[in-house]
Amino acid sequence: MRIKFLKTDKQNSASRKPLPKSIWILSFVSFFADISSEMMVPLLPLFLVGALGATQIQLGIMEGAAVLIVSLMSAYAGFRSDRRGIKGGRVRWLNWGYGLPVLGKSIIAVVSSPLWILSGRLLDRFGKGLRGAPRDALIVDAVEPKRLGEAFGLHRALDTAGALVGTTLASFLLWWLAGTPDAELAKGSQIDAPASVFRQIFAVSAILGLASWVLTFMVKDPRSNVQASACDTDQSWLLPGKVRWKDLSVSYWVVISMLVLFSLANSSDAFLLLRVRELGFSPWAVVLAYSLFNVTYALVSYPVGVLSDRIGRWRVIGLGWGIYFACYLVFAWLPKEQAWGVWPLMAIYGVYMALTDGVGKALIADYAPREHRGAAMGIFYAFTGLTTFLASLLAGWLWQAYGSAVALSAGALFAGLALLVLGWFAWQSQFENRGEGS
Repeated sequence: MRIKFLKTDKQNSASRKPLPKSIWILSFVSFFADISSEMMVPLLPLFLVGALGATQIQLGIMEGAAVLIVSLMSAYAGFRSDRRGIKGGRVRWLNWGYGLPVLGKSIIAVVSSPLWILSGRLLDRFGKGLRGAPRDALIVDAVEPKRLGEAFGLHRALDTAGALVGTTLASFLLWWLAGTPDAELAKGSQIDAPASVFRQIFAVSAILGLASWVLTFMVKDPRSNVQASACDTDQSWLLPGKVRWKDLSVSYWVVISMLVLFSLANSSDAFLLLRVRELGFSPWAVVLAYSLFNVTYALVSYPVGVLSDRIGRWRVIGLGWGIYFACYLVFAWLPKEQAWGVWPLMAIYGVYMALTDGVGKALIADYAPREHRGAAMGIFYAFTGLTTFLASLLAGWLWQAYGSAVALSAGALFAGLALLVLGWFAWQSQFENRGEGS
């Protein structure tokens, strides 16, 4: 079987027009949403375990259920958002997808029971699952194919910048409201900040999430002027859209298969941070290392997106997978005597994320028909979400049974396998530039 690897336009960047307004609006929607989310993500485990006395098992169930909710809802929303006949189209999914997390965070800010916090967390993740695929499909519809990498790069840059701002803001508010040093913050159950301090921070998080929700009403679906088909006007919300397997090309399914294969290597980044702690870093230094990762990720995302439009997305993806393979392998066997190597490794790991995240979505769009792009994105989210969850479970089991070196080496092994498969397809296939005359 042969898959055509698409080349990209070599147009001079100086002659390019600015990206459409809708791309900027969607990027700032994600910016504020990520500020809101990242204010809560690092503090929620401390709130549950330290302030409310929840068990680690309860915490694991909550986060595992959250991953599954996001994966399944992303697939459903992607299918349904392709329907032009449903009033509001994809924008309606954005309204709900960014509105429900505000409600979920508000619930977490006022309740005391771990069960109610689980409900709020699932509502938050339910919204995330609703919005991801429709948002990405809106980005795809708003720009010409040769600028998809640039558009997704801008989106990921602002999204990651929001994550960095959110983490920093949460740390500052915790210090300001409770006087808790960051070193104490990372101790989990030993933290002395009262539950009321966490609730105040979660309330601020919900307010900032409200800003992202309001911005969604400024987004327009570019398909609104296109006549809906009979399939599009099906008003049923109980079943996915009537996309069939054959509506998506063989090349699309090969792309999905390769991305899913790599996602088996892509366990939670929490394992890398745990490895940094294991190497003797103080909790404060671990936080700094994570911040360095986010800074690099944010700075590199946009230029990498533009690069993928010029040299081809597969080359960029392959470079990213190679970096991932090297980072995990070095992390696995890095001796404590050379622990200083964590700093360049975390910076390089941020480059990997920039190379693969937004570019991967642009790659999916390259092989998906316009009328089924939401479904194509939803399938991507669902399969990679489920396999990433399995990767995290496998990494956790290997770490507990055999140690960190084996767990991280397994991640490197899967990444290397995906890289070999990608190389094989590249070797077997001709490189073609869709839409280029030369």
